[in-house]
Amino acid sequence: MIILKQKSDILGSFVSSLCLIHCIATPFIFVAQTGMNTCCATTPVWWSYIDIFFLVISFFAIYWSTKLTTVKWMKLSLWINWFLLFTVIINEKLALFYLPEVAIYIPALALVILHNYNRKYCTCNVES
Repeated sequence: MIILKQKSDILGSFVSSLCLIHCIATPFIFVAQTGMNTCCATTPVWWSYIDIFFLVISFFAIYWSTKLTTVKWMKLSLWINWFLLFTVIINEKLALFYLPEVAIYIPALALVILHNYNRKYCTCNVES
């Protein structure tokens, strides 16, 4: 748990990057899949819920990052972008209202940038 507290920005940046790659790769995978008639007709369950997995991990990474950051606007920025990402993902699952596909890239990319910035400039040294 101590490692998670100390390395939360690295974890957050990594998970946000994986989430972004997942979001970018999904349309290309389904375009490629349409040419194959022998495979599955629908999305695999594990693929459609991997974004929820990324969301849960990023929640804990942001939680610990905001505990250790020294800049107040960073806390707010991390939580706002996490909430935006949460909203977009839940909206994709429930189809509550129309959002362009690019809407998911903005908070995911913002989380990558914010975690890297926070890791470099905004954290205090924690020994325990």
